[in-house]
Amino acid sequence: MTALQGASFLFCVAIATCAQTLTGFAFGLILMGLVGMLEMVPLADAANVASVLTLVQACVVLRGSRKSLDLAALRDKVLGSSVGVVAGVLLIGWLSGNVVLVLRFLLGLTILACAATMLLRAAPLRERSSRGTFRAFGLVSGVMSGLFSSAGPPLVYHFYRQPMEPVAIRQTLVMIFAFNAFLRLLLVVPSGHFSVRAAGLGLLAMPLVLALTWLMKRRPPNWSARTVRMIVCALLVLAGLSLVLPAVVRLNQ
Repeated sequence: MTALQGASFLFCVAIATCAQTLTGFAFGLILMGLVGMLEMVPLADAANVASVLTLVQACVVLRGSRKSLDLAALRDKVLGSSVGVVAGVLLIGWLSGNVVLVLRFLLGLTILACAATMLLRAAPLRERSSRGTFRAFGLVSGVMSGLFSSAGPPLVYHFYRQPMEPVAIRQTLVMIFAFNAFLRLLLVVPSGHFSVRAAGLGLLAMPLVLALTWLMKRRPPNWSARTVRMIVCALLVLAGLSLVLPAVVRLNQ
């Protein structure tokens, strides 16, 4: 990787870190989308880097604030996502080796779904969903985490409809993302699918993630929630379309 490519990668990491700190999710999707759009590294390596950096960021975000966690929701989501992560890791291993174009198309669709989730804010529920519903959404998010280290869309849609405190939602989301990332790494590293390149990129980006997360946690920008949502949505739509449209053209050929 050249110096320019390294700087571009760090720029993508910085954008994803800021978005995650402001919204509570979207780190993996934005990083994967930007890296996939620029074609800097293979998507499997990018997903591995995203898993490492998700854990790093969670350590900073959750420090001193774990009392806000909704343990019941966390337990049910983790039960569902554990199965999904295993399925997602197996699927990305097959897709990376056989149908790379399909992998890029699926990633693009996932990113566009995330943008739609942010724009189409569903009405809140009066009563808390059943435990089975929490586990089902956890399963879907686990598959996405295993595939792209991006469990955001189904979790965000489901959590933000629940009669829960916003701080509890944000902290519980971060903990679930961290669990999925940890489980994903436990599966990927022993199997030999964690490359030296991914390890190097993770080490390169780690100080930047720590510094930006610490800074934005203490001095967040004075932006409205709507402004943040629109900026993140624009990034997601741009990255998603840049992956989906070329894949559709090439598949039709």
